[in-house]
Amino acid sequence: MRYRVLGGTGIEVSVHCLGAMMFGAVGNPDQDECVRIIHAALDQGINFVDTADMYSAGESEEIVGRALKGRRDDVVLATKVHFPMGEGPNRRGNSRRWIVREVEESLRRLDTDWIDLYQVHRPDPTTDVEETLSALTDLVRQGKIRAFGCSSFPAEEIVEAYHVAERRGLMRFRTEQPPYSLLARGAEANVLPVCRRLGMGVLTWSPLAWGFLSGKFRKGRPVDLTSGRAALNPGRFDPALPQNAAKYDAVEAFAALAGELGCSLPELAVAFTVAHPAVTSVIIGPRTMEQLESLSKGATLTLDDGVMDRIDEIVPPGTETYHPDGAWSPPDLLDPALRRRPLVSRAAAGS
Repeated sequence: MRYRVLGGTGIEVSVHCLGAMMFGAVGNPDQDECVRIIHAALDQGINFVDTADMYSAGESEEIVGRALKGRRDDVVLATKVHFPMGEGPNRRGNSRRWIVREVEESLRRLDTDWIDLYQVHRPDPTTDVEETLSALTDLVRQGKIRAFGCSSFPAEEIVEAYHVAERRGLMRFRTEQPPYSLLARGAEANVLPVCRRLGMGVLTWSPLAWGFLSGKFRKGRPVDLTSGRAALNPGRFDPALPQNAAKYDAVEAFAALAGELGCSLPELAVAFTVAHPAVTSVIIGPRTMEQLESLSKGATLTLDDGVMDRIDEIVPPGTETYHPDGAWSPPDLLDPALRRRPLVSRAAAGS
C-alpha cells in the first residue's frame, strides 16, 4: 500500500480510502460482515476510513465505531456533516448551530474522542462560509476534530473559503472530496488544479461511476433495472436512454484497454484516479468482501504515459459523459426564479 501526506497536515494516509457509505441498511445490513470488511481493509494496509452522519441515518458511523475498537489510534477517521438528520429545518446545513450539535452526535456514534477529518458534505448557499469556518476552527481548538475539509464544492467556492479564512484569521479547508472517474473528468478542469495550487488534499469519490465501471454493465447485454444499484436509479443504467449511449461506448473502450493491460476494469478505474498529481486518495466503497478484494488489487497498479494517452482519447481531459449522480448543482441552475428578472408593470415603472 502506498501512502501520501494529506493536504499539508503531516498526516499520512493510504492511497485507497475505505468508504463506508454501503455499510448499513442502505447497502449491507449485515453489521458483522461490515465489521469484517473494515478489518480486512485495515489488515491490507488501508489506514483511512471515510463515512458520513447521513449514511444509513447514522448506522454507518456506528458500524465504523464498532470496528475500530482497539484500533482507533492507527486509523485516520473522516466523517461529514450537512444533509438532514431527522425532522426540523435546523437539523441540516452548514450553520454553526447545526455543526456544533451534530459533531457531538458523530463522536457518540463513532465511539471516539476525536475525528481526524471533519468534512462539510455540500455547499450551503443559506450560510456564510465565514460562519462555517469559524465553527470548524473552534472544534479544532477544542480538540474534537484535527482538521476539516469540504466535499463537492465548486472551484470558486473553494477559493472564496480560502480567502475568507485568510482575511478572518480562521483555519482553512485542508481537503476537498470531488466526484472523479474515467467517465466523469470535470474536476480536472478547475477543482483539481485549484486544490493543487492551494496545497489541499483530495479524496475522490465514485471511481466506478456508481457501478458503471464495475464490469457488470456492458453494451449489448441485458440489464436488470430492478435489482442492485440499477434499482436505486434505473435511468442511470437504462441502455435505451440516449444519454447513456456515450457511457456504454466508453465502457467498452475502457474494458478493451484493461484487457490489453491484463487487469480488470475496476482496477483500471481506481488506478486512473490516483494517477492525477492533485489526488491524495481514492475512496473505494465496497458492499461485500468480494468487492473489497476486487478493488484492492489495483492498489499497486500504475499507468504509464502511453496508457494515460489512450484514456484521454476515449474521454478527453476535463469532460464528462454524464453529470455525476449526487454531485452538487448551483441553486441558480435549479431555481428558475434566480435566473429571471421579475417583470415590472408600466404603472409601477412610471410611478
